[in-house]
Parts: sequence; C-alpha cells; structure tokens
Amino acid sequence: MIIAIDGPAASGKGTLGKRLAKHYGYRHLDTGVIYRAVAKAMLDAGADLSNEMLAVSAALELDPEKFGNPALKTQQVGDAASVVSAIPKVREVLLNFQRQFAADPPGAVLDGRDIGTVICPHADVKIFVVADPRVRARRRTLEARARGEDADEAAVLADILKRDERDQNRPVAPLKPAPDAHLLDNSNLDIEAGVRAAIDIVEAVRAGRQRV
Repeated sequence: MIIAIDGPAASGKGTLGKRLAKHYGYRHLDTGVIYRAVAKAMLDAGADLSNEMLAVSAALELDPEKFGNPALKTQQVGDAASVVSAIPKVREVLLNFQRQFAADPPGAVLDGRDIGTVICPHADVKIFVVADPRVRARRRTLEARARGEDADEAAVLADILKRDERDQNRPVAPLKPAPDAHLLDNSNLDIEAGVRAAIDIVEAVRAGRQRV
C-alpha cells in the first residue's frame, strides 16, 4: 500500500507520516528533505538558487545518508528549498527516486506537496493536511526555538504565506489536493489526535475497498 500525505501544513506533517508508517510497518519518506538537501548544497556552495545547472547537479549527487542532518530543518534551508523545488529539471531528476521508494515492499508513506498529484497519483490513500497559517507559524516558531534558533513568529508567518502562494502558483506540480484526497485539518489537533485521524482515514478507505 502507498499512502500519500500532502498539504501546506508542513509543521508536524513529517511527524504524522513517520508515525503512520510505524503504525502500519511501512517505510517513510519526507520528500521535502530531498529538496532541502539540494537547497543546502546550493547554499553551502554560495550558488544562485535559480541556477538550473548547479541545482540539477546537486540533485544528482544527493546522499540519502545525510537526510537526517538537523541543519536541513532550518528556516533558511526551507525557504531555499521552495525556490529550488520550482525548477522543472530538478523535480524530474528526483521523480524516479521517489517513485522507486514508493514501489518497494512492504509499503510506504510519502509526504510532501505533490505526492498525490504527481509523484504517486495512483496511491491507495491520499491525505491532504491543512491548518490555519497562524497555528502553523506558532508551531514552527516553537520548534525553531526548541532547536536553539532565534525565531520571530510574525516573520515565520510571513514566510509561510509567501511559500504557500509560491507553491500554489508554480507552473510545475502546484500545491493542491488530488481530486480523491481526504482533507485533514489539524489546526486544533495535537500530533496524537492527528495520527488517529489519519489512521481512521486509511482504515475507512481499506474497509471500503474490502467491501467491493
């Protein structure tokens, strides 16, 4: 089974996917990390983020062993990743990696911003996660401060709104729910309640298919 998790509510979404994968014994991939890794490589090299040739080169040289680097979680890298991910050839390079991950047994949970629409359009279950931008800004600010970063909540909110607008209006793989995606609003849910809601969605889909 392939479970696709998309949506603008990035804060906590990766944790949701990880917890869901653990519940079902599947593998998990936070696809945003892939683009963050490309972005960090560009930043480290002092390169122009819009330089297609260098971005593609960085994508081809990715090392999955480095996906756990805490530096990939910073606001700067996240903002840079949104720019890099809008480059068509970068998305093309990383498409096969993500699809192969999804196809390998026993099953997979992938979360990002175009899983159900582009990466895995035939995923068994698609969940589109949303939350009030102010709630997301508060959560992300607390997460950043927990890592020892000096985060300003108003600035974080502005960045979130800017990134959402950019991702929703990009010509390639825009951020939008798949027609058959199930909406999950976690504005008022903690991670435990969010995981339970996601499991309920998966089980409802499985039960519906079992009755066919």
